[in-house]
Formats: sequence, structure tokens, C-alpha cells
Amino acid sequence: MQELSGAKHWFHEKRFGMFVHWGIYAVGGIHEQHQMRLHVPAAEYQKFAEQFNPVKFNPAEWLDLAQETGMEYLVFTAKHHDGFCMWNTKETDYNIMHTPYGKDVVGMLAEECHKRNFPLELYYSCVDWHHPAYPNIGRHHEIITDPRFYDMDAYMAFLKRQIRELCTNYGTIHGIWWDMNVPGWRDPSVAEMINSLQPAAVINNRGYGPGDFSTPERDFQAESPYPFAKPTEACDSVGQHSWGYRREEDYFSVRKLERQISLYTALGGNFLLNAGPDATGCFTEKARLIFARIGKWHQKVAQALIAKPCYGLLKLPGIVCTGEGRELNLILLDPPQGESLRLRGLEWMPEKAILLNSGAELSVMRGPETAPSAITLRHLPADRMNDEIQVIRLEFGDDVIHSADQTVYEDKSGSAVQG
Repeated sequence: MQELSGAKHWFHEKRFGMFVHWGIYAVGGIHEQHQMRLHVPAAEYQKFAEQFNPVKFNPAEWLDLAQETGMEYLVFTAKHHDGFCMWNTKETDYNIMHTPYGKDVVGMLAEECHKRNFPLELYYSCVDWHHPAYPNIGRHHEIITDPRFYDMDAYMAFLKRQIRELCTNYGTIHGIWWDMNVPGWRDPSVAEMINSLQPAAVINNRGYGPGDFSTPERDFQAESPYPFAKPTEACDSVGQHSWGYRREEDYFSVRKLERQISLYTALGGNFLLNAGPDATGCFTEKARLIFARIGKWHQKVAQALIAKPCYGLLKLPGIVCTGEGRELNLILLDPPQGESLRLRGLEWMPEKAILLNSGAELSVMRGPETAPSAITLRHLPADRMNDEIQVIRLEFGDDVIHSADQTVYEDKSGSAVQG
């Protein structure tokens, strides 16, 4: 994979991030697309701003949660599709300063991130249901507004002024995370401005140019054993139905989320895991429990997940590999079918096999009798550890692990829809 260079290279060093969808839609407790999905009139929806007072919001607690989970950067929704701005923008009164809370949330987050040297990216929706100049004509992730005011040039001028604010008022920003360029508008000057003002800022592929990285999401499942051809950041949310806070949310299993984290990072990509805080500024107890379980697992297996993608050595269904030199990591995306695992295609006998989840050493042997030359691992915890993704580290006496070919996985998902 061709990596980003210079100040943007941080993106390849910090591979697991926290995604947070938060805005006045948390007051409704239904969905971050409340206004569109329920056809709520703008005047009624905007009353949420009059009620938004997240007195329990504590950016330090958010980052504590992220770091305890093993996350190393944050992507935050500065402006979602509803057009409400979570920072002190001079371009519209539809912002956090005109709520009972009256504090600059982006500024507070940026300050805490800077204290910890914790990269902050800002999500910005290209679709805007509030700005009259944006052509909301009912396409996907659009509502319908008054066509008399449509003016894409005027809207782009507004957008550029807002992006300049975000790139100049909050110190170092590590990314602009676009979403929903529904009209397919192209304007290279936007990326040029961002790169000029914030050299370390990565830009995704959902905005006004090709961007620095691609953004598959949700049910995108790359089962290919080959790593990504270009910088890639997959994402999913703990909630099955929403990205923002949903009062009656159903949640994914921890194992399902661990599988995605494992797969995409082992293929050389990044992964964002999202949760939506409620209207007080707190994550739900269920979301926190999910993050806590993932954090305990991730602490034990993280180095194996982000090691160099290693392909062409083993062709075992449900297993991806990383490693180099004297180490090979087997990441079991599916539970082992039994207490032994035959390593078909492996030419070298490992000196040791360690189950990173528990630290237990597994037996390494030749056999069984039906395949006396095969290498087999024994004493896997079949039925005893199937609630988490298991990772096995093989250690060899010599440097035997290297890339077998240069085949890569080309992400064909494009700008998949985001919440």
C-alpha cells in the first residue's frame, strides 16, 4: 500500500480511532437523521436547539474512554446533515453558542486533545438541511427545501468560510472527514486550502476531490487475504440502527465489532468505532460496557493486529495474517472448529505458539497421523473463548516471514453512505 507521507503519516501509525456523532438530535433520542426519516418540519426540529444543554459533557472523560479502549485519535461531527454547528461559527446562528449550553464543544474537545497529543479530525456534512442555498431536492440523505434559494456557488462559499474557521481557530487539526457530497460537486481549491492551513490533516474521499483515503463502512466485509491498495479507514457504530444517540437502540455484539477491527487493521487499514452520546453529553452504559470489553481484548492483541499484512503464506478460511521476520500472527476471524488447527501451506516449524488472548502456550507438532508432514497447533480453547477474536503468535528461530507477492485489495465501495 502506498502510504501518506510527511505530516500526514501519523494516519498509518495510529490505526484505531473513536468516532462520535453528537448534535441536537440527541434531544430527540431517535436518530441522527430524525428530521429526514420522520419528516419533521424544520421549525419543530430546530426547537431541539432551545433544549440542548449537555451539562455532563466532559471531554476528558470522553478521551479517557477512548484511550482505555485502545483508540488513538478522534473524529467528531462538527456539523451533521441537519446543518447545526457544534462550534462558535460566525457564519450562522444555528450553532452551539445559541443553545442553553452556550459553550464551544469543538473548542473544548480540541483543547483536551492538544493536552494529550491526541489527533482530532472534524466531520463536516456536505449536505445541509438548514442552509437555504444548499439544493435539497430529495436525493438520498436530502430533504426538500425551497428551490427559490438554491445557489450551489453561494453554499460553497459558505462552506469554505466554515472550513477555514475550523482550520484556523482550534490549533492543529488532523483531518476533515467529509460526508454526503450528494451532488458530486468537485472543487480542488477546498483541499488546497485545508492542506495549506493544516499540513497534518488527512482528507477522506467523500468530499470535493479524491481525498487521501477511502471510507468503507458498516457491512463492508473484505474477506480477501490481500491488504488494501490505498489508505483505507473502515468504520462502524456500536448501535445497529443509528450513529447518533438512539434511546431504544439495539447493539452489535462485541465479537462482531472485534471481527471488523481485526479484519481491517490486519489488511493494513484503519478502523473507527462510533458511539453517540445522549443529550446530557454521556455515552450510554451499554456503549461504555462494549468499549470496556473491546479495550481489554485490544490491549492483548493490538500489536498483532497492526503488524505488517502478511499474505501468500497461508490460505486458511476465516484467518488473516500479519507479521514479519521471526513472527507470524494468525487472526482467527471465526471461532476454531476444534482444539487443533492445521497450518496448511506453512513451510517452517514454529518454535513457539502463544495465544495472545490468554498468554497460554499452545502445542506445536507434526501430524496427525493422516498428514505426518503437516504442522498442527493443539490445545486451542475451543468453546471456551469464542466470545472474542482469538489471535495466535507463532515464533520462529530465523527470519522466515516476508511478503510473498504484491497483490493488494482494491476497495470498490466508493463513498458508501454514512449515518
